[in-house]
Amino acid sequence: MHFDVIILGSGPGGYVASIRAAQLGMKTALIEKESLGGVCLNWGCIPTKSLLNSAKILQSIKKDGKLFGIKNEQIQIDYPKIISKSRNVVEKMRKGISFLMKKNGIHVIDGNGILKKGKKIEVFENEKNVAEYSASHIIISTGAIPKIEEEFKYDGKKVITYREALSLSFLPKRMIIIGSGSIGLEFAYFYHSMGTHVTIIEICTKLFPNGDEEISDHLKYSFEKMGIKCYTSSSIKKIETHDDRIIVEIKYSSENIFLEAESVLYAIGIVPNIKSIGLEEIGIQIDKGFIVVDENYQTNVDGYYAIGDVIKTPSLAHVASHEGINCIENIKGLNCQKIDYNNIPKCVYSFPEIASVGYTEKESKEKGFQIKVAKFPFSALGRAISDENTDGFIKVIFDAKYDEWLGCHMIGNNVTDLISEVVVARKLEATSYEILGSIHPHPSLSESIFESVANAYGRAIHL
Repeated sequence: MHFDVIILGSGPGGYVASIRAAQLGMKTALIEKESLGGVCLNWGCIPTKSLLNSAKILQSIKKDGKLFGIKNEQIQIDYPKIISKSRNVVEKMRKGISFLMKKNGIHVIDGNGILKKGKKIEVFENEKNVAEYSASHIIISTGAIPKIEEEFKYDGKKVITYREALSLSFLPKRMIIIGSGSIGLEFAYFYHSMGTHVTIIEICTKLFPNGDEEISDHLKYSFEKMGIKCYTSSSIKKIETHDDRIIVEIKYSSENIFLEAESVLYAIGIVPNIKSIGLEEIGIQIDKGFIVVDENYQTNVDGYYAIGDVIKTPSLAHVASHEGINCIENIKGLNCQKIDYNNIPKCVYSFPEIASVGYTEKESKEKGFQIKVAKFPFSALGRAISDENTDGFIKVIFDAKYDEWLGCHMIGNNVTDLISEVVVARKLEATSYEILGSIHPHPSLSESIFESVANAYGRAIHL
């Protein structure tokens, strides 16, 4: 069977690309070896947010219960039900994507796709060849898998990754999390909220290593205040698995420390999922584990494209989706907007939440900008005070010469919703003049953006 386009992998890049292709009249096939929606829907973005929502509700009850007349000090957690709820959310979303496939006339093919020369794909199911398909264009969107170092004895039971952490059959009393990127931070908050004693091990000098330094410092303060132990500048020396516990030896400062836990969550990052899909046979270029593409997501082999986590762009679901749309529109010869990779919002959905876009303060200085920097704390914001969520702040960075908005970094309640205003403003090349001339509603969390910009230019009213 021949198609205009075949997409290998149905994550947020693949399924979005398939819908856009169908909208543009292309005969489209989507190949998936596991479940529609890929890692994001089934084992990433969606189920983790369900778990985090449960955690935030629980913490709110514990924190504010007395204010609302809740006297039960012994709140019981039905952990299996919380896990079951997250899986139900996944199933609902998966059905939604299946509906979209049918609505748009997309041919969904179950099985493991192997790329072949001549713009062909062989599909295997249970290691048996099912069929061969051809297309005018083939898009590789196979996503990423957890990065695992073999010497640390990953077994999927006691030493686990995010996949197992989403559906553990028991609630561990103690958990050690290796790595403090978004995955590590979100699971740290969730399991801490469930009553697990959580310890984070981070090899870099700060939590959330790629974030703005002040955000990282505040995050560590907030986590340790709630009882999450954080070891930065620490490395794993050894992991020993016993019947009833795991012993982790770390080097912290100048000494070796031994930690015990029932579970170790490996969250040091992800790597492109490109093994055994036929790249070598076709001759597609790879650099440091990533597929090499041009600005239109075309590989070095005509007719083969790649999007999402398999290429060296930010490993984010919303990035993959936009790359999928752009890739299809480029194939159709449309004049689509290029993605500005410096204007991609990055979010962590722990508590406090983190959201950022653009350059950090350090990056701005390294690039030679003369900058204006200011913060506005939620403790000075009416809406945050009334909501009793005053932890955190908004930080803005402007170019002092041209008034360009270089970056914005937030930590606090609901900041993952606030960041979009900054993304749109930067897209429109707004300066402080436009922001300070735009009236924000009162009381609202969005006022914090206005106030932080005003503070950068010596015009803060509420500080």
